[in-house]
Amino acid sequence: MAWGYLLIASVFEVVFALATDATHGFTVLGPSLLTVAAAAGGIFFLSLALKTLDVGVGYTVWTGIGSVGTVVFGTALFHEAVTPAKVIAFVLIIGGVLGLKVADKLAAA
Repeated sequence: MAWGYLLIASVFEVVFALATDATHGFTVLGPSLLTVAAAAGGIFFLSLALKTLDVGVGYTVWTGIGSVGTVVFGTALFHEAVTPAKVIAFVLIIGGVLGLKVADKLAAA
């Protein structure tokens, strides 16, 4: 269940990042409220995941998935540029996240 909580926390992290851009320095009410709510939701579900997962693994996976998700949706919604260097970097992040999940399972065995 911890990995499920971590996935939910990561979705909130993506919403938080994308909504923050729309706040224009917290001068627009709707996106500002969404940003605060998403940040709170992300931290709440991260805290549930950390009841079982090591903090280093949980936090790294949370920020990794959040980063990749933000780039994917930022590219799709805001037409942000994708370069070969960015693709390589994000593949490395995804590989690291998967490696941490495998390492966590091996440690629990």
